[in-house]
Amino acid sequence: MARQVGTKVKIKKAVETDLGFSWGMLNSVMFGLGIGALIIGYLALSKGSTTLAPVLLVAGYCVLIPASLLVRGRAQAPGE
Repeated sequence: MARQVGTKVKIKKAVETDLGFSWGMLNSVMFGLGIGALIIGYLALSKGSTTLAPVLLVAGYCVLIPASLLVRGRAQAPGE
């Protein structure tokens, strides 16, 4: 059998598409505020609060955490 010498196999790299999702400091702060609101809301709920607890839980689950996932930071120019 003849053996081929010097042939190289080219491996295709998967093309990564930029989905426009970037996690920045603002996202982290908003996510932390959402988690904090949830913790305080559950603590208030365990104490028997019927007004503060639902407001904090709804704000955490429906406003702060989704906003932290949706907010985009400013695009930085190369070299900054």
